[in-house]
Amino acid sequence: MDIQLTEDNIPLYAAKHYYNPLGADHDEFIEDLKRFKYIKRLVNRYTESGYLADRLILNHLIVIHNVFGVRPGVEMLKMKLTDSQMRIIKPFLLFLNYIENVELTNIPMDETVVQRLRNI
Repeated sequence: MDIQLTEDNIPLYAAKHYYNPLGADHDEFIEDLKRFKYIKRLVNRYTESGYLADRLILNHLIVIHNVFGVRPGVEMLKMKLTDSQMRIIKPFLLFLNYIENVELTNIPMDETVVQRLRNI
């Protein structure tokens, strides 16, 4: 039985898909869940100040998708972030090949982020 993701069951959904081969404990699981909040903060900082911590965002996204899996990680990001925040994250997801070009077509991409990622 697969869990349908809602705002109320994100921790349960995350726990079901959590994988840490080093034998993570509860504290590590909570720290990995906090990465969604860190990404949200970095996106908000970018929209407010124009400062893009692209490497840090990439780092958090890679860890999230390594421990929760690609599809569950993307689904949780979509649940946690607004469409305006997803405009900034979508280019990162494409850059890392976590989504296809045909996914999230209703969300435009931030052109500054796209250009920044092209230079990496």
